Amino acid sequence: MKKLVALLSAVAVVGVTYKSIAQDMTPEEQAAAAVDQRKSLFKTIRYNLGPIVGMAQGAPFDAEVAERNARRIAVMATMIPEMLAVDTSAFDNIETTALDSIWSNQGDIADMSQALIDNANVLADAAATGDMGATLGAVRGLGGSCGNCHDTYRVDTD
Repeated sequence: MKKLVALLSAVAVVGVTYKSIAQDMTPEEQAAAAVDQRKSLFKTIRYNLGPIVGMAQGAPFDAEVAERNARRIAVMATMIPEMLAVDTSAFDNIETTALDSIWSNQGDIADMSQALIDNANVLADAAATGDMGATLGAVRGLGGSCGNCHDTYRVDTD
């Protein structure tokens, strides 16, 4: 729990620092910084998802890692609506995989983020019991939460 509080505190400091720096940036620089921030968030979520997916694909089961990483994902998912609130579509030279439709569907983004939070917590709670079957069964819900948003609001890069 202490690590979770430390993570949230660090995120808050970054947010405050970003807002003060953003005042001295051009709109294009602010958009580029917003894209960098959200890419960092999603890379960190993916980093925590990797071992869970690995377990679902046959890697040794580690309930402690599954629980810890799922709880981290749940916390990080609370930041997704904020990270996707800055419309960066007006800047052609900023590379992003976000579809333009994301900017007019912020309520849907909030709902999808909540589904990710809920499914990450279901997985974490299952892992906390040590039940491998229940934990790995919950992976599908978590992955579905990611996929639903990607399928709707992300450029297909595959």
